[in-house]
Amino acid sequence: MIEIKECSKAFDSLKAVSKVSLDIGEREVFGLVGSNGAGKSTLLRMMAGILKPDEGEVCIDDIPVFDHAQAKEQIFYISDDCYFPANYTALDMAAFYRLHYPKFEIQRFSQLMRQFQLDEKQRVSSFSKGMKKQLMVLLGISAGTKYLLCDETFDGLDPVMRQGVKSLFAAEIMGRDFTPVLASHNLRELEDICDHVGLLYKGGMLLSRDLEDMKFHIHKIQCVFTDKKQEDALKKELDVLKVDHQGSLVMLTARGTRSEIMEKIREKKPLFSEVIPLTLEEIFICETEVAGYEIQNIFF
Repeated sequence: MIEIKECSKAFDSLKAVSKVSLDIGEREVFGLVGSNGAGKSTLLRMMAGILKPDEGEVCIDDIPVFDHAQAKEQIFYISDDCYFPANYTALDMAAFYRLHYPKFEIQRFSQLMRQFQLDEKQRVSSFSKGMKKQLMVLLGISAGTKYLLCDETFDGLDPVMRQGVKSLFAAEIMGRDFTPVLASHNLRELEDICDHVGLLYKGGMLLSRDLEDMKFHIHKIQCVFTDKKQEDALKKELDVLKVDHQGSLVMLTARGTRSEIMEKIREKKPLFSEVIPLTLEEIFICETEVAGYEIQNIFF
């Protein structure tokens, strides 16, 4: 488990991360979302032991990560803008990481390179941005670490490669103790892979929730009532987060289980009612508005 305990980090007068506490469980895909400048990269670097928090502590399996090689051996960090030595091939990069990660599997790396149709003898400087991202992911998988920290890893990947990387993560979780932490400013990139999502806003953790739990307890329903009094009564009986109207169609977003909500709606005998699946983005809009924030102010 990764434990982040009241961590803060400032660069001169800029408070990049402020009093963040967070637990990341084992064998789950954790999504760390937030706008550019929210503090995602700084928090990941503290988790990787690259930066020392000004306050607080980060522990990997109960071991403080900063200045402890035993903890750092369990982490592979992929930055948004990776550095590659001049004239290095992909195989040279593998040899470099093999020196630092005792569990690095060179044969597995070569197999994955062939699977992703990348030439391990080609100079990395000739790779496209997306190919460099793929290379770093394959190096991280081959390193055999328990935790993989990815900063905007899907940025630059085409849809096919993005799905390929997600499938690779899922296969690793099924086969061994493996926990990827994916930081992104794009909610839609993480929706179909994450088990748990945390939202950073101006250096602070606005919320951290299990994705399935969030989806189970928030629903969007569209209805048509014969009388507005039915709608008004329903608003009082349900924990309504948001109401929209399109002509006679009423769209309610409410907190509660599907069965609880639909039971209340059926009691009002609507002309029509239907449950619509919520996207991760819609869930966050509801959650942030309830917390007193406007999603437009966070992501735009």
